[in-house]
Amino acid sequence: MEGETEFIKRESLLAFPTEFPIKVMGRREGDFAQGVMEIVLRHCPDFDPKTMEMRPSSKGGYLGLTVTIQAQSREQLDALYRDLCTHPAVVMVL
Repeated sequence: MEGETEFIKRESLLAFPTEFPIKVMGRREGDFAQGVMEIVLRHCPDFDPKTMEMRPSSKGGYLGLTVTIQAQSREQLDALYRDLCTHPAVVMVL
């Protein structure tokens, strides 16, 4: 297992720290954007919430969010993706 972790670290195409956009699609429910922002801030305290981009779907039932963070490590990104996927209104995280 330790060898596998080292392989993944060596094979990463990202050099940290790096600016990294994350797209989150979810059902347009009351606190969806607020909940996503809280999760992002938990992992990236330096994230500026004013930079979060929001795009409603054509019929208005879904909301697309883009947050661009200053990623410090692969582990940070993995933890952030895992937490975003636990939000009940999240449909997809890219």
